[in-house]
Amino acid sequence: MNIAIEPGTYVVAVSGGVDSMALLHLLAQKAKNQKSPAATNTANTDKSYRFVVAHFDHGIRGDSHIDRKLVQDVAKKYNLPFVHNRGFLGSDASEDQARRARYDFLHQVKEASAARGIITAHHQDDWLETAILQLIRGTQRLGVTSIAHNTHIRRPLLDVPKQQIKKYAKDQGLTWREDSTNQDLRYKRNYVRHKLVKKMSLADHERLLMHTRHLQHLNQEIDSLLLAQLLNQPAVDELDRQWFLSLDHIVAREFMAAWLRRNQIKGFDKKLIEQLVIRAKTLRPGQKTSITRVYFLQINQDNLKIISSHK
Repeated sequence: MNIAIEPGTYVVAVSGGVDSMALLHLLAQKAKNQKSPAATNTANTDKSYRFVVAHFDHGIRGDSHIDRKLVQDVAKKYNLPFVHNRGFLGSDASEDQARRARYDFLHQVKEASAARGIITAHHQDDWLETAILQLIRGTQRLGVTSIAHNTHIRRPLLDVPKQQIKKYAKDQGLTWREDSTNQDLRYKRNYVRHKLVKKMSLADHERLLMHTRHLQHLNQEIDSLLLAQLLNQPAVDELDRQWFLSLDHIVAREFMAAWLRRNQIKGFDKKLIEQLVIRAKTLRPGQKTSITRVYFLQINQDNLKIISSHK
């Protein structure tokens, strides 16, 4: 296997499982090769690679400290810097709580190390599991391809099946830890993995991949069109209200979401978008409605404006 990734400093998320240990091995080889006498780039050039190994212990399993020790020892063997942190989520923690805590830590390490991005070991099977989970949850169009829709996180193994990653790890003689919670069917992802994805035929597997890839390309096209229209608006934080009123309701929801993202407002859901669209079209000029605890939507005669309570 080979990894294509731009040179720079990256935070590598390593749990100790087979996927992330295989990823770490591939990246360590890339870092090692650049430092060999035959390499064209050196570690002191803009075209070099530097990897910071980051491990987060959720505090869910009693034996999770063994995972941390394994990752730390391997990072030392590869001569890569290692950082870790421990949460105390407990055995009743939800998948969402664990994910949020992990990514909060990874983004903190990214900022502290001035890294270009975060690299995770998500693979092709993860992509399918996420697509199915999001469909079950009734996601909007971006949710189905969310695992591939992030400019700050690199996922170089996204087109690689789990089976191929495991074969690589065995062929290279790598050591990894099996997380016992991955067998717990109380977690929705595990249920989807073991009861749905693993039981799909190869043909169904390929069809679902084809559909999600098509949707990813379609989302990119839609986002480009949305951005082009937003660039024609009076300002980054303003929309022409009469133009917005003329939009079909479904289209208005897409523009509202794209407008919030362009203003760096995150964490909204489809319920909030629905409320904002209705209020943007029905509230009287001079009224405002909250978006978050910090941002508000101001309704004016001629425009809609995002305002901040910090200003």
